[in-house]
Amino acid sequence: MKFVGVLTVLCVLALPAMTLDREAFTFTNYELTVRVEPEQQRLGVRGTITLRNDSTSPQKDIALQISSTLDWSSIKIKGKPIEFVGHEYTSDIDHTGALSEAIVTLPNDLPPKGTVVLEVGYEGVIPLDATRLTQIGMPEDKAKHSDWDQISKSFTAVRGIGYVAWYPVSVEEASLSEGDSVPEAVARWKMRHADTIMSLRFECSSAAAIFFSDAAGPSTVHTKSDVAKASFSVGRMGISVPTFVIADYQKLTQDVITVQYLPGQEEAAKTYGEIASQIDLGAIGRGSVGIQVLGLPDPDASSFVTEGMLLTPLKSPMTNEAELSMVYAEARGRVVSSRAWVQDGLAHYAQAAFIEAQHGRQEALDYLNSHRAALVEAEKHKSSSASGDSGGNWETTHSLINAPDDLYLQTKAMAVWWMLRDMLENPSMGIMVGYQADEDKDAAYVEHLIEKMHPRDLGWFFDDWVYHDRGLPDFRVDSVFSSQIPTGGFLVTITVENLGGAGAEVPVTLQFEGGEIRRRLEVRAKSKASLRIETVGKPLEVMVNDGSVPESDMTNNTYKIERSVH
Repeated sequence: MKFVGVLTVLCVLALPAMTLDREAFTFTNYELTVRVEPEQQRLGVRGTITLRNDSTSPQKDIALQISSTLDWSSIKIKGKPIEFVGHEYTSDIDHTGALSEAIVTLPNDLPPKGTVVLEVGYEGVIPLDATRLTQIGMPEDKAKHSDWDQISKSFTAVRGIGYVAWYPVSVEEASLSEGDSVPEAVARWKMRHADTIMSLRFECSSAAAIFFSDAAGPSTVHTKSDVAKASFSVGRMGISVPTFVIADYQKLTQDVITVQYLPGQEEAAKTYGEIASQIDLGAIGRGSVGIQVLGLPDPDASSFVTEGMLLTPLKSPMTNEAELSMVYAEARGRVVSSRAWVQDGLAHYAQAAFIEAQHGRQEALDYLNSHRAALVEAEKHKSSSASGDSGGNWETTHSLINAPDDLYLQTKAMAVWWMLRDMLENPSMGIMVGYQADEDKDAAYVEHLIEKMHPRDLGWFFDDWVYHDRGLPDFRVDSVFSSQIPTGGFLVTITVENLGGAGAEVPVTLQFEGGEIRRRLEVRAKSKASLRIETVGKPLEVMVNDGSVPESDMTNNTYKIERSVH
């Protein structure tokens, strides 16, 4: 039997990668008991996972992946052990840079849309590990401020896919050294598992409180004989990263914000609570959302947001970065959606809107433009990649609505919501009032919802920016014609050309002797549009785009009027 087992391992590992589709299955349901032993840094998990074959062909092999510091102990179907082969699989979706992968061979082929329930068991340790970052050259001290996940005696916080694979997943290999490989892999996973159900029963060998990222709110924690137990149920995982925290916190509650703080963080916790209660998210919609702020022990750790939870160092005074993280966390909970461009995009837009409310429009535009260079570079890369797309469907498969990576959420989606806000003339009741995630079954749902509340044809805009990836606009002032008005003043005709592949409504500013006038002009892709402006003084200069619309080239946006006026 041992010889057969070894032979099986060699045969499986020798198979071409294309014979195993690691993303053929969707994990539709997790029912797991999670045993945590902080003193030993150990994690032990038992339970069931339900998988559905979402590929177009029958599947016999399933790849199950957990962190490389965990080991598979058993995999069964209906109580009977099932054949599987375990090996290490290189991937940076886990902080160790590798996964412990089990290749499970089913008794029979599973047809498309067929489901199977697997009984699984695995265990091991989750120590602080920043291997994936140090191996690409990041200094270890800095790397640990980013990959701070660990189980330890004093503090435990473990994030899910993209950080630590503490629950079974299955994705293709991804590397931080390969551009956006990791965020794209994680984004594909999130989109596939937006409707996944997760039921967890935690048991901890210490009496510390247990927290879990759960949009439905905190669960009851039962403590007995120095053993903490808690149950959590998530009806839809959405685009969250399931995260658990175990710590001896003190609690401070203010309005809808609960701040959980560690010893020495009490004053900072009060500051966070006060500032959080003052944040106005009317730019998105009215209503309140419960957010738990959990203090991290490392004062230099990077903040992290998931469903109903913000993990952050608590400092006083509060930094601008921390304030924006708070805005993001609250906004992300205000509109819950399985569409990343909606939930995360709106949350990033809320940060820009918050800056505008606090410091004025120009600072908000500066914030938007600080993200523009990365977006322009990404669009160039995508354009070059699209040239090799023989299927001709690149614009659709890489659209904003289809599994965007982190860069798109932080840049393009944010810009789209900002442009919509400007086009709708700053709706006072919020841009997404009336949004219902359960009704969002069609790609055009958001478009039609906004058009219903603010009557206007937005189809062309969504077609260029959301449903397809048509790149960015490139505006230039094509011509300016000025003539004196017999009754006094000047009539200026301005023609703007859009050389890019996406249309937009762009602000146009005319400067004249004694002041300036601003107008908005809709300029579709690869076309021109004109507008007329009357001024009391001689026209001097025209500028198209104040930075509110991302475009590929902003060096050709100014036109000096040097010709004599007719």
